[in-house]
Amino acid sequence: MVDALTRQDVLARRRHAQGLDAPPGSVHDPDALAVLDLGVQDTGGDGALWALVVRGLALGDDPWDGLALAWTLRGAPHAYRRRDLAAVAVATAPFSADDAAKRVFDAAKPLREAGVPVLDPLREIAALEREIVGEPTVKGELSTRLTERLRPEQVRWCNPCQATHSWELPFRLAALQGGLELEPGTSPPVLRHVPGLEPPAYARPGTEAEPRFDVVRAYLHLFGPATVREVAAYLDAPARTVQEHWPGDAVEVEVTGVEPTLLRGRPEPRFVLADDLAGPRGDRDADPRGPGDPAVHLLGPFDPYLQLRDRATLVPDPAAQKSLWRTLGRPGAVVADGEVLGAWRPRTSGKRLTVRVETWAPLDDATWAGVQDAAERLAAFRGVALASVDRA
Repeated sequence: MVDALTRQDVLARRRHAQGLDAPPGSVHDPDALAVLDLGVQDTGGDGALWALVVRGLALGDDPWDGLALAWTLRGAPHAYRRRDLAAVAVATAPFSADDAAKRVFDAAKPLREAGVPVLDPLREIAALEREIVGEPTVKGELSTRLTERLRPEQVRWCNPCQATHSWELPFRLAALQGGLELEPGTSPPVLRHVPGLEPPAYARPGTEAEPRFDVVRAYLHLFGPATVREVAAYLDAPARTVQEHWPGDAVEVEVTGVEPTLLRGRPEPRFVLADDLAGPRGDRDADPRGPGDPAVHLLGPFDPYLQLRDRATLVPDPAAQKSLWRTLGRPGAVVADGEVLGAWRPRTSGKRLTVRVETWAPLDDATWAGVQDAAERLAAFRGVALASVDRA
């Protein structure tokens, strides 16, 4: 029999799995943050560190102590625990040659035309990048020196740069495989060797990831219930490849009150990991804080909670989805007890921060007080004073 979950159950489970129920400053060990198993994207003004702070992490004098930054899924920079980088390199490598071709997008076409298997140049680029980066190296310099050593099918003409250089995604996806990390806070990015990490020479297809870092399992744990196609879209991998690596302990569930996606005219099945079925239920597990004290967060535009591909469950209104997940100029999200209530944008003038909030419905007094508290925490994180929180 298929278990049934309500939309509120789903949000409660995701919120708990992602650590959004942790009180501010209550987490002192990054090991307690499951989002770091899959990686926390470091994009936007506040990036990965703010995403960890809203999950309760208390930052020390060196905010990156114990953490590291690397280009991994979708070629985006992600934060991980430093000690996990070797396991992450295996877990985030393509599952197969077809998967590699999908992940590098347009870069695969000239390779196919030249009869070159996509995994071969990825391994080659990983080795070359490691060799070139003897000391911390700015991305542009690495790109220039790398391009000089690549074959014609491995480079392209770039109009914005008015130069020929390596295709961007192979350049990024090969870096961690070559034992390279990104230096936090650098723009343009600076790459350097990961201390003590020997490069895995690009994980071979079939290499089994540690279960904790297996990207399919981690997605199901953090974002489940999910469909095969949703996981594939998150990884930029072919759906058939993800299906081949589907966990044996994933169980199908029904989500009531949510319009299902269709596959070949039928509702697409959704899955969770069996051990996660005992997780919180939205209308059955009482919040110990009580109904008058909601947990309110100002999530960054690329916060893990917003990175799922099942946007309709998180934000049912299509107009609100369009507003929140804009292609350009994406805002952050106002979230209370896992429910997305609206969007927010920051404006800084000197050492003063103004937060402009646009909600999709009026907020009660307790939730509005929570928004103001969250804005105070954001200002403290940025090292500025909060000028005001304005309603749009």
